[in-house]
Amino acid sequence: MAEDHGSSRHMSASQKELGDEDARVVRVGDAARTNERLDFAGNAVRTAKYSPLTFLPRNLLEQFHRLAYVYFLVIAVLNQLPQLAVFGRGASVMPLAFVLAVTAVKDAYEDWRRHRSDRAENGRLAAVLSPDAAGGAQFLPTKWKHVRVGDVVRVVSDESLPADMVLLATGEPTGVAYVQTLNLDGESNLKTRYAKQETLSTPPERLASAVIRCERPNRNIYGFQANLELEGESRRIPLGPSNIVLRGCELKNTAWAVGVVVYAGRETKAMLNNAGAPKKRSRLETHMNRETLFLSAILVVLCTLVAALSGVWLHTHEEELELAQFFHKKDYLKRDDNNDYENYNYYGIAAQIVFIFLMAVIVFQIMIPISLYISMELVRLGQAYFMIRDTKLFDESSNTRFQCRALNINEDLGQIKCIFSDKTGTLTQNKMEFRCANIDGVDYSDIARQRPAAEGDRIWAPKISVNTDQELVKLIRDGGDTEQGRQTREFFLALATCNTIVPMVTDGPDPKKKVIDYQGESPDEQALVSAAAAYGFVLVERTSGHIVIDVLGEKQRYDVLGLHEFDSDRKRMSVIIGCPDKSVKLFVKGADSSMFEVIDKMLNSDVIQATEKHLHSYSSLGLRTLVIGMRELSQEEFQEWQMAYEKASTALLGRGNLLRGVAADIERNLRLLGASGIEDKLQDGVPEAIEKLREAGIKVWVLTGDKQETAISIGYSCKLLTRDMTQIVINSRSRDSCRRSLDDAITMVNKYQSFSTDPQLRVPLALIIDGNSLVYIFDTDWEEKLFEIAIACDVVLCCRVAPLQKAGIVDLIKKRTSDMTLAIGDGMICFVIFYFRTSAILYLSKI
Repeated sequence: MAEDHGSSRHMSASQKELGDEDARVVRVGDAARTNERLDFAGNAVRTAKYSPLTFLPRNLLEQFHRLAYVYFLVIAVLNQLPQLAVFGRGASVMPLAFVLAVTAVKDAYEDWRRHRSDRAENGRLAAVLSPDAAGGAQFLPTKWKHVRVGDVVRVVSDESLPADMVLLATGEPTGVAYVQTLNLDGESNLKTRYAKQETLSTPPERLASAVIRCERPNRNIYGFQANLELEGESRRIPLGPSNIVLRGCELKNTAWAVGVVVYAGRETKAMLNNAGAPKKRSRLETHMNRETLFLSAILVVLCTLVAALSGVWLHTHEEELELAQFFHKKDYLKRDDNNDYENYNYYGIAAQIVFIFLMAVIVFQIMIPISLYISMELVRLGQAYFMIRDTKLFDESSNTRFQCRALNINEDLGQIKCIFSDKTGTLTQNKMEFRCANIDGVDYSDIARQRPAAEGDRIWAPKISVNTDQELVKLIRDGGDTEQGRQTREFFLALATCNTIVPMVTDGPDPKKKVIDYQGESPDEQALVSAAAAYGFVLVERTSGHIVIDVLGEKQRYDVLGLHEFDSDRKRMSVIIGCPDKSVKLFVKGADSSMFEVIDKMLNSDVIQATEKHLHSYSSLGLRTLVIGMRELSQEEFQEWQMAYEKASTALLGRGNLLRGVAADIERNLRLLGASGIEDKLQDGVPEAIEKLREAGIKVWVLTGDKQETAISIGYSCKLLTRDMTQIVINSRSRDSCRRSLDDAITMVNKYQSFSTDPQLRVPLALIIDGNSLVYIFDTDWEEKLFEIAIACDVVLCCRVAPLQKAGIVDLIKKRTSDMTLAIGDGMICFVIFYFRTSAILYLSKI
């Protein structure tokens, strides 16, 4: 199943709807009344770190986080005192001033670019609905910084969204809008968002009495909870993540969209997730700070020793100091009015000891050479220049050069000892292809029977071509009266209906045929819907209330009565469909681990056993698997669900938990329809890259949401796993079993380590662990055992893990080792796109 990219908010407060005092109240098209009670943030944004007034103090404060700079400043100040001026006063200041000035100029230039970007962003124009002289309203160009909460804004195709907006209407009759969220989450595939049917046909100027009550601004870009109140409507219309478009996204493949601003400026989700320009320090810099403290301690000891010995000498020769060179008390070249020799500025032995200590500090300052820091800054600049200009560090597909965005962490790239990587979209292309299916216990995976889908006289053709099993095609067309034929048709009807895909119909080369481009957030769903279309179940239209499917040449309308989207807790999604024959059916698809929990085992145990066997076979081939089930609902069941769903979907607080509970109540006692196998091919160069990493002594951890067999198969394909590795598998279903597995794994690790004293003859170990076992480990005090096992293995493969578990695994290692780590992908700490060539590791970084 596609890994969930969302995050649910778990709340323990009351499940009641929020009142006006707790929710943000937005009056559609009336920004003045919206902002009169609470002055919401304006839409101007600021990402720069400094202002002209704060640049000098803030920049100097940041630079003096380097302890060596504090040391050099102390030396320069001491050199300015007449009693201590060992070297020239100007010469002692120049090196430090040079380093500070170079860094300040670099920081000023980077911040000037941020200011310039902010001015360009705030000065962009948006079409805002404004009243005209005739008493009507029209969209007038307005600078982004002047947009306010409550304004109605119109955006056209390929434009960026100026703020977080609830959709009111779009250029599509179905109310759908496509947005690209590349600037938010790095995903290039289009997301579908919807305008509610209640506002779709109403002109925006007539929505002046509409009120939106939404949650307070938060950082969750995948969640949104709100209600819409319309004049004349007795019920509140629920709004969710599918009804809001966020600042930073781009409108794609949609002529226009109109929305009302609910969050602006610094309160938008994009800005709340923007922590500003980070303060990054390399490990070398941190190490140098420690070395500076150590050398400073040695310096203090040496200077104290010199001062103490000088004090002993001064005390021993106290009577001779008047005639002693450098220490005489009288100036024999000058006399006072009484004809006595004038005194030098002599403050006594104690003060002289202090002066000698400080003079010794100046003399021994070379122990921490400032030239080293000057050389490091110049070397970093040179490194960045050569990396950016290197012609081999170039991606031809995107026409992108290497980007070095933080000049002070270049050297960290060469110190990485462990890489944590997601699988989907990182090691693989995230372009899914339907390969095979199991329907009613029968396996349809024979490649010899697969052919490209025959178009014949069909007027619809999916954009993504799919090879079809000829036996399955014949069964669908000719076996409708048989039990196997009915099961097969139900299976592909489930693929065509149980999704959030929106079809885009375009003209093809043949004017009599239409090409359908399926757009959606999940590549898995795109592959499944394309497969259903290739077998004759063509999704041709979707609105928020119904879908139209061309079933073997006959158009049929299915009402979408309810939809429970996929989440990482349930690991499945479901849709309730009103069929043309007035029956109500529930279709569910999801990961096998969650689906077999809700399948009715009493219906057909032989089919279930055959399906499990075929799922294992598909996974062993590296295919991503999904299980599909269904149940026909009675009117009583449907009405009971509808009441619970409506109550849960209109709650502002705890909506996610309530909806999950409603879904769990209806997704039970399902009849197993079958399973599918989808292939996600590796990206070019991944096996060679991982092989080079392992040769370089870098450990690679792959963290994926796929099942164990799929993950192992992909591990062999990308050369993460090899045949000479000894695998340690921890796949537990209980706490006691997990503890025993950990103890056995530690015993095995110790045994192999004792046998292989020669590094050249050491047996490589691979740890394979699943998400269920990690739940037991993270809930107990067994993390240390897991660390002991993992650190001894060359490869770690974690399967069936959720995004939060991925972050926990990375944190497990970072807390217990000083090794430099690199994390890539969903749930990780940073986002880095990396490419590899034949003999070196090449990075295109966005750190």
